[in-house]
Amino acid sequence: MDSTPSPSSSSPFDLVSSALGRYVPHGGAAAGAGPADAQGDRTTGRGGRDDPAADRQDQILGVVNLDRNLRIARANLDAPVFEGLDAVAGSAFADLLPPGDAPTVTRRLRQVLEIGEAHVARIQRLRRGDGSELVVSMSILPAAAPQEGLTVSLIAMARRLHLYAAETAIGTSLDIGETAQSLAESLLAWGDVAAVDLDFAVWTGEGVTERAPGRIRLRRAALVPDRAWPEGYLTPGDDLPSDASRLLAQAVRRDDAPQAIVVPDREAVERLLGSPRVIRALVPVDRSASVACIPLVLDGAPPVVLGVAEIWRRADRPFRDSELFDLQELVARTAHHVDLARQHQREHTQVLALQRRLLPRSGGDTLEIASVYQPATPDSAGVGGDWVNSFPLPDGRTALVVGDVVGHGLGAAAAMGQLSMEARALLSAGLAPDEVLEHLDETVTLLDDAESGLAAGYSALGSTCCIALYDPVSHHLTLSSAGHLPPVLVRPDGRAGPLAVRPHPGLGAEFALREPFDVHTFDAPPGSLLALYTDGLVEDRALSIDEGISRLADAVSAVHPWDALQHAARHVVAALAPVRQRDDVTLLLARLIGYRKGDTATWRLPARDDAPARARANASALLRQWHITGRTLDDVPLLVSELVTNAVRFAAGPITVRLIRTGRGLLCEVGDTGNGRPRLSRGGLLDDGGRGLRVLHRLTTRWGVRWTDTGKVVWAHVAR
Repeated sequence: MDSTPSPSSSSPFDLVSSALGRYVPHGGAAAGAGPADAQGDRTTGRGGRDDPAADRQDQILGVVNLDRNLRIARANLDAPVFEGLDAVAGSAFADLLPPGDAPTVTRRLRQVLEIGEAHVARIQRLRRGDGSELVVSMSILPAAAPQEGLTVSLIAMARRLHLYAAETAIGTSLDIGETAQSLAESLLAWGDVAAVDLDFAVWTGEGVTERAPGRIRLRRAALVPDRAWPEGYLTPGDDLPSDASRLLAQAVRRDDAPQAIVVPDREAVERLLGSPRVIRALVPVDRSASVACIPLVLDGAPPVVLGVAEIWRRADRPFRDSELFDLQELVARTAHHVDLARQHQREHTQVLALQRRLLPRSGGDTLEIASVYQPATPDSAGVGGDWVNSFPLPDGRTALVVGDVVGHGLGAAAAMGQLSMEARALLSAGLAPDEVLEHLDETVTLLDDAESGLAAGYSALGSTCCIALYDPVSHHLTLSSAGHLPPVLVRPDGRAGPLAVRPHPGLGAEFALREPFDVHTFDAPPGSLLALYTDGLVEDRALSIDEGISRLADAVSAVHPWDALQHAARHVVAALAPVRQRDDVTLLLARLIGYRKGDTATWRLPARDDAPARARANASALLRQWHITGRTLDDVPLLVSELVTNAVRFAAGPITVRLIRTGRGLLCEVGDTGNGRPRLSRGGLLDDGGRGLRVLHRLTTRWGVRWTDTGKVVWAHVAR
């Protein structure tokens, strides 16, 4: 029965591993005992070294199977290019590696064995029995069933193939450190040690300009192989000594043009560097060594040097002209990848700064907040448009807002900032959450008109937003959502789950039916915990979105009321978010406290002429009960009287008066059924009306209006 996995049930790596397994002879054969040997004649019909056709038809593929102890089980290294590799059955695979590479490669082998995730196409050196080395492209795959262990494929790297593979590998990441590391690993094919030193401006993502050689500042960005280095030697993240930077800059800028140089032996290196401290920082060994310095250059007028690549090797292996040509070609081909990573780093830093500026700073008297923003990993498409905010409204409520703008990078960040600030302004002006979403919907549509949006290759259509308003007196949450995932609420009794919010298309979704945004109201008793988040926190390819939200609810419900909220938020993100996520992760936790019952009082009065006097008497009695003294004891009853008088004159229906004792003063609210907006005017001394609002303006620190389903509420803050 054929044991080869079927394509429908196997990953591409399984199929490749299965095919490579059939390429290896069974029965314990090792290197030099491939299919040709099994037929008894290695040079007949196989293109051996005595065959003139061998140079044209040499195989470059070799395969080694390893058991779970990383020992060679069998191998097919029959191609002449692998001659000299002692792949003996039962020997450790690490014996084929240079001693300095063995720890890193062994770690990769064990990682694939434990996790089952293939490690594909990395440049590696193998050690022949005579001490020479062979450069290969090595891939590590889990062995296909029914075999156990690992399948290691080795592709001997011809010059052109190596250059192509190296350039392809270097261009796979937008992280500046990983790009430099990939370049260094590719350069290792020509030497024993490879390092990449970048201009500090490149490392930080800033623009690089032409400057005097003596002012250049270099930082080590990559170093291979991974081994223990002597004390004082520069490793990634270290800044080069100023005199070392100057010398390297002068070396690659001879005749005002960037050029590669070769220092042939240690004596020449010491004469060039001069300082023992600089020698310890740059020379990786005590033995005699030569170095080739290749500048990373961006073409231009004049050309701009991004940094220097250094390849060190034993002095008894001098660099040939053909090798220098290959090195220069590889570095020239990949310099633009370094610059792309620099540009991405700069954009990533700018967007990240904007993201962090929008994060909530603190809570207030009625709730405690904590937020975590975890940007996508640097090699992803870029920082996205996640935003979260929390701010107190002038009328004593608190707004909690979360949104996710479609796209990544500066375009998404600009739209994110505009929507965030617009939402804050509209909410502070007293608009309800559904009204704010209607305005944001129009804004997103304007952002994507033919000139400013789509023509620039960016679209914010389909962005999502959720707005929650917390009333600390009634302990209610008022919520509206535009396509966003539902908030999770944990009540004091431990019940946890997403709030039931009716689905609605995202912002600017003109293709959908233009339905009004719904408004939902939920009870949120003191001690409740609310979680607002973006999809990066709950999305998992192995789980449905409902399961992801359920995991979040479980994690938030485990937060103890005594836990420090910021620490708890970090713990929730660490438990749910993957280590290397492709999308931003944003979480806002709000512990809802509210006002104590004794800090608020509410009266409902009929709209009659005696209402102002009754309101004034009730307010005076309450202030004495609260032990309020001084001018506040006189100002607040007068203020309440004026507001109720206006409600009786210009509105109808019952009047609601509410006083709230806050940490910094008193909040007075008078609600009525009128829909007119009170406006302050200058007026004259003899005018019949308008005095009430002028009294209100003088006695308060700020005042305003918010609209309700039944009318309006005029609110005012009084300091005490």
